[in-house]
Amino acid sequence: MRFDRELLKGTTETFILATVAEMPCHGYQLVKQLKLKSEGIFQLGEGTLYPILYKLEAKGWIAGKWDGGTGQRRRRVYRITPLGRRQLAARSEQWSELVRGMALLLGASTNE
Repeated sequence: MRFDRELLKGTTETFILATVAEMPCHGYQLVKQLKLKSEGIFQLGEGTLYPILYKLEAKGWIAGKWDGGTGQRRRRVYRITPLGRRQLAARSEQWSELVRGMALLLGASTNE
């Protein structure tokens, strides 16, 4: 299913923080994890992913480090920072309330 762009605005940062909080990963790995964990509901392309990663890194919510030894392809691996964990906790709490409110509103409208 394709989502309205406005509906997803602001949520991709939360998806990425939640995924990186579970395990440090590079961009391609992150895309695979998002798709796998969301059962294919959320799929990001490179054009969407990398600008968000750079933005999260600039905010200090994630930290990237180049990885790869001699003869290996270098990849930037991202890890969540303590500030990022606090931000994720706050966003998780907000999402829980938002989902609860939407369920109440949508449930009420379908019962009429």
